[in-house]
Amino acid sequence: MSDQEIDDYDGDNFSDSSHTIQTLPPYNMEDQLLPMERRSTCGCWAWTCLVVAMNSLAFLLNFLLMAAIFSVVLLPAIVVVYFGFQCHSRVLHSTAYYCQTILDDNSSSALIILGFVIMSPLIVVSMALYCSLARRLHLFLCFQPCARAMYKGVKWRWYEEGGLCGCVKEWNHHVKAWV
Repeated sequence: MSDQEIDDYDGDNFSDSSHTIQTLPPYNMEDQLLPMERRSTCGCWAWTCLVVAMNSLAFLLNFLLMAAIFSVVLLPAIVVVYFGFQCHSRVLHSTAYYCQTILDDNSSSALIILGFVIMSPLIVVSMALYCSLARRLHLFLCFQPCARAMYKGVKWRWYEEGGLCGCVKEWNHHVKAWV
């Protein structure tokens, strides 16, 4: 190469208008609005309050679903422990008919131990049931980041997924995967 060609490749000869790409461009240009317009301060606070309210509602929905599943699955263990404590003479010693005729202190102790022993596998079953139901209903996609409230025109995640929490997309398409 000649000296002129080497000088052409020198970094000082580039113009100030040339830019280097810092990150890769998005694959789907519809997702990115160029340039994104910021909301006003009042609008940003209003949308932030809306997003926080929506996230609180999604949290409450998740918590109620989890409480319902846990209470139904753990009901046998709770009942067994309750009757064990109710009929034991050193705890409550109820005067109920079944406590005096059927359950003595030894059988009450056995019920208490049995209830706590079967509680561990039932907790695992109820947690697996909740996680599979939450995954099937896409409940965790209902949570929205507060950064969505800062810019105008940003699509909500549940809208992109095909409906509220993605339930419509799940009903319309059957996904099969080899495990």
